[in-house]
Amino acid sequence: MEQRRRVGVYGICRDPDGRVLLVRGSDRADFPGVWQLPGGGLEHGEHPEAGVLREFAEESGLSVEVTGLLAVVADVTPLPGAGVTLHTDRIVFAVRPGGGALRDEADGTTDLVRWSSPEEAAGLPLMPFTAEALGLPVTPLRRAASGTAPLPPPTTDRHQRFAAYGLVTDPAGRVLLTMIADGYPGAGWWHLPGGGTDHGEQPAGGLLRELVEEAGQLGRVVELLMVHNLHNPAALGPEGRPLDWHGVRVVYRVLVDEPTEARVTELAGGSTSAAAWFPPDRLEGLRMTEVAALATGHRAA
Repeated sequence: MEQRRRVGVYGICRDPDGRVLLVRGSDRADFPGVWQLPGGGLEHGEHPEAGVLREFAEESGLSVEVTGLLAVVADVTPLPGAGVTLHTDRIVFAVRPGGGALRDEADGTTDLVRWSSPEEAAGLPLMPFTAEALGLPVTPLRRAASGTAPLPPPTTDRHQRFAAYGLVTDPAGRVLLTMIADGYPGAGWWHLPGGGTDHGEQPAGGLLRELVEEAGQLGRVVELLMVHNLHNPAALGPEGRPLDWHGVRVVYRVLVDEPTEARVTELAGGSTSAAAWFPPDRLEGLRMTEVAALATGHRAA
């Protein structure tokens, strides 16, 4: 089957009694009758935080406020009705309710919304990512509904890409950066180690793979830091023609306990031309990408 990808955004919202808000999949959903956190697919060019606010309003009638970033996971679902194997990168936020009145979605991929206690949630059929996010046992699901509506075909003039990057440090406090190679957007600028994840790959695992390829380092992920959004509707595509580009990046804190000399190990022709360790006092004034400057807390040159 054809491999496709999408980015999903979701929120854990609790009421004063500790109940969590859940929505049930309708007959139009991949898994009808299965419950999950409110949320869904991120629209092209949409910031993930804006996406979760939109999804809550559509599925529950509530307005919410994002208060934190909780988790990022990936899963793969075969969709026989669409002839597609769908990889979904799921970003889970903490949110708190604001205004609005709770109501079911009238005509969408969910048909029921309700507050559930931990005991009630444990007794419901849950999407695996939802059970994991709530700290409940994960039960594999049966195959997705055969009548799933076909996914819209990918377009050649716009692209949404999910990637995982790391704020990588060693015991001496040095920061590892990589330089973008010629022929790629941002060529010659210092960037965070990392890049696009492969189909079926977890974000943290993809980052650690990229760390080996781009800098020859073995690291361990210790914290999820932030999500970064980049939308360039007039980017230059790989074939030299305009491309509406939407990049969604998650950034982790990574420790390299036994650092070695940083060197690029990926095959020639990769997007990284160099890698280097920098003491903190040498970061100021470097030509850094926006996400690298944000993660390190330094101004880019």
